[in-house]
Amino acid sequence: MSDWNTQVITEFRANGGKVAQFGDAPLVILHTIGAKSGQLREIPLVALVEGEAMTVFASRGGSPDNPDWYHNLKAQPEITVEYGADSFDALVTELPADEAAARLQAQAALMPQFGEYVKAAAPRVIPAFSITRR
Repeated sequence: MSDWNTQVITEFRANGGKVAQFGDAPLVILHTIGAKSGQLREIPLVALVEGEAMTVFASRGGSPDNPDWYHNLKAQPEITVEYGADSFDALVTELPADEAAARLQAQAALMPQFGEYVKAAAPRVIPAFSITRR
């Protein structure tokens, strides 16, 4: 895990899910299993939270490639999620392209950098995953 991720996770856990550099943006930590390694991975991400619905985006900051955790979720969609001070088991489901685009547009309305990620990633379409509490 990168030093940056380690710092974000440490601050997240020390402050009930808040990390100063993200302001009030809702953050989650996904506990995934490495698709190749089988090892536990902890991934901090900004999520779109709409009531009970949670969505995360494989934006990788607008990179032309999907992040490694994308492949982990595809291989093992049953994960644990930390949100605020809560931790729960969840099932993640990749959304169809039209629904992913709509959720990404909603996220970009709240956080304009997500719109920039879409432009930078093109022609790659940024995948989105719905998180369902189990």
